[in-house]
Amino acid sequence: MTRTMPLVEARKRLTSLPEELEHEGEIDVLAVTRRGKPVLAVMPWDLYEAVTETLEIMGDREMMAALKRGIKDVKEGRTYTTEELKKELGL
Repeated sequence: MTRTMPLVEARKRLTSLPEELEHEGEIDVLAVTRRGKPVLAVMPWDLYEAVTETLEIMGDREMMAALKRGIKDVKEGRTYTTEELKKELGL
């Protein structure tokens, strides 16, 4: 859920924003505006890390190709049980 807040108000409430943005398991993003136009995005750190990790993965061609192959394998039923994997790996 994205909310907006003028920069002047965000500055006043900066120390309380972490609690305001994360409530009841729902994560919010705050669009901070200047003269009515968004200029900053404020979000909980966990969300920031998830977004940057996702962008990093999406920017890696080899990793995206492997992900697509994995999704295709699952859709086509090419999966293994934990026991089969342990046996294959000699564990």
